Formats: sequence, C-alpha cells, structure tokens
Amino acid sequence: MPFGYVPLHSLPYNVRMRRSGGQRKDGRRGKGGPRDQTRTGSQQRDASPVPAPDWSVGRTSTLPPATGDYGRELRELLSGIGTPKRPPFKPDPFQTEALTSLEFEDVLVTAPTGSGKTWIAREEMRRLLELGKRAWYTTPLKALTNSKYAEFGEEFGPENVGILTGDRKEYSDAPLIVGTTEIFRNQLFDSLRGGEEVSADMVVFDEAHYLADEERGHVWEEAIILTPSRIRMLLLSATIGNGEEFASWIAEVRGVQCKVIPRPGARPVPLRAAFLMPDKRLAPLLGEKGKLNSEIAKLSEQDQKRNHRGPLRRGRRRRW
Repeated sequence: MPFGYVPLHSLPYNVRMRRSGGQRKDGRRGKGGPRDQTRTGSQQRDASPVPAPDWSVGRTSTLPPATGDYGRELRELLSGIGTPKRPPFKPDPFQTEALTSLEFEDVLVTAPTGSGKTWIAREEMRRLLELGKRAWYTTPLKALTNSKYAEFGEEFGPENVGILTGDRKEYSDAPLIVGTTEIFRNQLFDSLRGGEEVSADMVVFDEAHYLADEERGHVWEEAIILTPSRIRMLLLSATIGNGEEFASWIAEVRGVQCKVIPRPGARPVPLRAAFLMPDKRLAPLLGEKGKLNSEIAKLSEQDQKRNHRGPLRRGRRRRW
C-alpha cells in the first residue's frame, strides 16, 4: 500500500461519491457525481435566456437644472476654479530663507501642497549645476519620478538630467539624477561595500514623511543615516507635524545641523469638498458654519438605519 493511501470504503459517503465519479453500485448517479448534460425537448424549450435587469429604472438620465437655490450653491462651489492669471513671480520669505540656509546646513521644509517647495530644490540644483557639481532628487513613486524627470529635463536640458528607477535607466552619468529613494539607498550600500563615495553634492528627499510609513519607512531611515555628511540634504513634505523632532533626529545621526523652515499662513491653494447626491446634484460637503451639509447628514442617517435593520426576511432570526 503506497504511503498516504486511504481505502475508499473508509471514507465518508459524500467523499466516496466524489472519489468514484458519482457512480453507485446500482448504476445510478449519486449526489456528488457529474450531472447529465442531456435534456428533453420540453426542458430545452423552457430554457429561454433570462433578460438582463434594467438598472436605469428609477434613475434620472439627465443632470438636474442649475436653477434656484441649487444653482446658487453650485455657482458658489465652483466659483474661481480654473487656471488663474500668472502674476510676476516673487519668492516667498520661507523660500529665500531655505536657499540661504542650504549653504551651511541641512534643511527640512514643511509647507502645504502648491506652496512652492519644488522651486527651492530647483533653484538650488540650478546653482550646483552652474558650479559643475552634482545632485540627486529622490521621490517615493515611479510616476512622480517620471514626472520630475520630464520637468527637470525641460528646465536644465535633457543632457543634464538622468533617471534611475526599477524600470528605467537613462543618462545615469548626468549631473542631475532623478530616481526613487530605494535606488539612492542602494547606491549608498554599494558605495560602502566598494569603498567609493556617492557622486553627489546634494540630495533632495521629496515626500520625506514616508519615513513614517510602516512598510517602506526604513528605506528613508537608512538613506538619511548612510548619506555622508558632506552631501547637503534638503527634505520636502506637506504633512510632517513634528518637524522639530524629525530635524533633531537627523542632526543626531548625521552630525550636521538641520533647520526646520515652515510656511506660515493659510494654504495657497484652497480645498473644496463636494458630494454627488443620488439625483446627480453636486452639493457642498460642509455648510456655511463649517458643519456637515444637512442633506448629506440625512442621507447618512438613513443609510445607517438601513444597514442596522439588515435585509431580514420574515421567519428568520439574526445570526448575531
């Protein structure tokens, strides 16, 4: 008897029927056997295709007219959206302060999205390239890396910008390299093994708050620790809340002072939240006093009541 063999007669009935192909001793098929695919004429006539349900029943096919109170709310919600006129550029004080500080120390810039953090990195990279030096620009995402590669290629010339990701490797000897943080970390490891220095005078960590990511945060931690102190470090983020604590840790592990430069004031690009109602009206998520829109609140209450009751049928009891 081979190893692992189990006699058929010792198995439960339903398992025996599946093992034997559903054939019983009397020749009839059991419950677990393959079904007979033949049909009688009446069965074939009755097997008509089931029509597909019409999901459009009860739904509006056109957008509601933007009139009355709804029209007023919609105009207020969408007012000012579009491409604004570009005024003459003048850097903000936090931008000029960051550029000045980069000559002497590492810099952590904490500013909302759209406030001009990339401008600081671009101007410092421009200064380095004019002096014949080199720089690295790291991002956490391949899509963002590709976007920055195209942007800097137009700004500094394609011959001066290279890209290194898991999928692309172009102009790797260029003075400015755009790549994922993992690739930069790997170059630091390779330099330690080979005894060679990383060919860079500054490194930019875009989206530096990824240090707090549970799965990938160790990459940023290792990159910051392994980056030689001679390489100036610029960290950019819009969501770091404990900037001083973060900068203190960087100064401790690198032996170089790290200055935190926040952007004071309101967001330069305001956020607007809206909710698409079941009747296809676009309603503001918040009311005039900053509270949840009353219509949306009613929908939420109705949904909670419906989920609490559950789709119970008469005569059935809850399982929980």
